[in-house]
Amino acid sequence: MNRRHLLASGLLATAAATLPGLCPAAFGQAPATAKEFFKLAPLPYAPEALEPHIDAQTMMIHHGKHHQAYVTKLNEALATLPTAPQGTPEELHGWLSNLDAVPEKIRTAVRNHGGGHFNHDLFWNSLTPKKTEPTGDLARALESAFGSEEAATAEYLDKGGKIFGSGWIWLVLDPKKKALAMTTTPNQDTPLAAGHVPLLGVDVWEHAYYLKYQNKRADYLKAVANIINWDVVAERYAKALKA
Repeated sequence: MNRRHLLASGLLATAAATLPGLCPAAFGQAPATAKEFFKLAPLPYAPEALEPHIDAQTMMIHHGKHHQAYVTKLNEALATLPTAPQGTPEELHGWLSNLDAVPEKIRTAVRNHGGGHFNHDLFWNSLTPKKTEPTGDLARALESAFGSEEAATAEYLDKGGKIFGSGWIWLVLDPKKKALAMTTTPNQDTPLAAGHVPLLGVDVWEHAYYLKYQNKRADYLKAVANIINWDVVAERYAKALKA
């Protein structure tokens, strides 16, 4: 290395160490990243698999950008704790079920970003490219709670369409595990806070549908009704009854 290169290297190193506006990444060294207590799981199907109901571009942005942002911000908040969390689904479930027990300094982050992570994980796994129908105990529970599967779909469309702003429409099992119900939550809140068992959640934020459906939320909700994985919903229902 000649004298000019040595001088340049020294100047760069000095600048990186003393100027607050510069970071190691500017000189080829990657910055430190927050510990990944939680990670974004891959989609359980290809991004284009749900077309024409949900387009590939929406899926890639929704999953890879929006959901990833919730995971990243949740991890950043958890990194401020004196004791590292376990980073398990069970731990997150417990926090969202009892937010008052979460340390105040991270409570809002857990509610918003932890809720966003939990909700989206459930959402991706509630969808399928294959056509499915409610059967067995789940079908009977839907009929008992709503009168018919058609009536359940009608309530889903009605309540989902009436959410003001951003939120979620849910099929839940009530806290006493006696009946199914349709409920909504704002923002990234979850039914867990009210003691409900979430069986199916559909995202009604604009980022879930705006590229394809623009302002036509009702069309998006109808489209999602065609790709619900009722087999997975039935498994959740059966598990909840045994818990």
